[in-house]
Amino acid sequence: MSRAEAIGEQGVASPPVGLLHGGAQLLRRELLIGLRSPGQWLNPLLFFVIVITLFPLGIGPEPSRLATIAPGVLWVAALLAVLLSLDTLFERDRADGVLEQWVLGSLPLTVLVLSKVLAHWLASGLPLLLLSPVLGLMLGLPAQAVPVLCASLALGTLTLSLTGAIGAALTVGVNRGGVLLSLLVLPLNVPVLIFGASAVTAAADGFSPAAALTLLAAMAAFALSLAPWATAAALRIGVGSAGQG
Repeated sequence: MSRAEAIGEQGVASPPVGLLHGGAQLLRRELLIGLRSPGQWLNPLLFFVIVITLFPLGIGPEPSRLATIAPGVLWVAALLAVLLSLDTLFERDRADGVLEQWVLGSLPLTVLVLSKVLAHWLASGLPLLLLSPVLGLMLGLPAQAVPVLCASLALGTLTLSLTGAIGAALTVGVNRGGVLLSLLVLPLNVPVLIFGASAVTAAADGFSPAAALTLLAAMAAFALSLAPWATAAALRIGVGSAGQG
């Protein structure tokens, strides 16, 4: 039995299941698939590490200069690494016919989208978050700024995953949709980049990062309240257009 048929039986033929149970099952499935395909989460992580380690070679090893640019470099690299992992967020499910089963199934599509986004964050955002303190200290970031760096990346990468899911849903099935996805998602994430880097810079300079972190938390809450529904609507439109085609 194929993966699409199995999910189809669960989503269409079987009686409705609990929202939490259905979302947890999808989250578990996505994490297992990620473990079996390590390139999906290793490639963004390696990209993040390579970009950070190349900067001292390009601008010189002077500690004061590296400490000054560290917040911006870490955040730009994190943003690009997350974007790198968004291109295939729904593509595998579209190719297997799973998206059609999601749309036709009894479980709300927003719950499936939330589980998918959470799995993406656990596979891409969380490794960046865990590795960022080491890379930050390597760039000369003051120790008091490291907790702020972790907090800002936790909020920021979650927002990037949520907003990126909208772009991934709009470009699913589009040939070479990675460039279009970047054009759609980057303008939405510029405020996240600005306030994330500002929070780390303020902590490194001895000022309070509370204002920037509060704005990051507000953006994460706003994205969490709207992005799943926007992503679900985009997936329905994409599946409907493919069916008509």
